[in-house]
Amino acid sequence: MPSTPKKTLKAIVESGCHYLCAVKGNQPKLYQAILEQFVPQQTSQQSNKGHGRIEQRTVSIYRPSADSFPDWPALSTIIRVESQRKTPNKLETATRYYISDIEELAHQFAARIRGYWGVENQVHYVRDVTQGEDASRIRTAVLPIIWSIARNLALNLYRNSGGKNMAQEQRKCAFGLGHLLELFRMK
Repeated sequence: MPSTPKKTLKAIVESGCHYLCAVKGNQPKLYQAILEQFVPQQTSQQSNKGHGRIEQRTVSIYRPSADSFPDWPALSTIIRVESQRKTPNKLETATRYYISDIEELAHQFAARIRGYWGVENQVHYVRDVTQGEDASRIRTAVLPIIWSIARNLALNLYRNSGGKNMAQEQRKCAFGLGHLLELFRMK
């Protein structure tokens, strides 16, 4: 989740919507204040196993007093996500912080944050890495829009045919016309 400036959060709150934002190094005062004040009030733990790794996440929430963060609009919850990922060769740990104007339980925030990463992994990663969208040099007129539509069409065709691995589906299409005809349900 990208870090969001105060003005944007103010506009979000004034429009009647809610926010859940990552706190990163580009907000050093907020980040430092969170580190100093954070006291877990509720915790939820999750564990996942797959793809050759075991990942454990601990999501803790803290509800600061109303005057603790006056510059941050409607801030009511601070979330800490501690993750530990074990692979056969190494152990990685990370701690991330988020702020929100929503008052939910720790396991609900865990689901929200995990859901965001699901979108990131299923859409953005595939478009950036598998389809090479970021490396594309297409910059003229409407061509970027047309190529974006074509990439979305390809992903939707792959998923509609039951494909789970988008890179593998893309390679199958490159091997010959047969798989393409199958995707378009043509004879």
